[in-house]
Amino acid sequence: MLTSRLMQLIDRHAASLTHAAVKDVLSNECTASFRRIPREELESRVLAMFQNLSKWIGNADGNARQEYEDWGRTRFRQGIPLSEIVYSVILMKHHLREFIREHGQVVFSGDRLAHEMIGVELYSIQELNYMVGEFFDRALYHLAKGYETAEKAAQAVA
Repeated sequence: MLTSRLMQLIDRHAASLTHAAVKDVLSNECTASFRRIPREELESRVLAMFQNLSKWIGNADGNARQEYEDWGRTRFRQGIPLSEIVYSVILMKHHLREFIREHGQVVFSGDRLAHEMIGVELYSIQELNYMVGEFFDRALYHLAKGYETAEKAAQAVA
């Protein structure tokens, strides 16, 4: 129950999450190469990630895989080092987990649950954090796979 409400909150706050994450990616020294990417392009990708999270989070295959492999190929062609791509995803994951931590407490404190329900709600927050972690792990794998595919194709041409 709480998990679905938090996912709805994430969807409703996708724009503010995107703004914070993009600002962090563009200002962080570990992701300096991203400054070469037009802000609008980066915002579009990050916004799509936050908006699609609820449908992608439980789906190990499908659109998410293709989306992230494409993202990896695109970043290779843009000359973004793989380490910076990985760090950008870490930053996005950090922003999302921070959001869940902050808003999970707000949603929780707004429900006047009986004491015995506290464990269930806390478990829901933990479960969502686990699912977010799993999602980002798979996203990183597919980003790297797309990056490697583009790298091999470029080497074959050279």
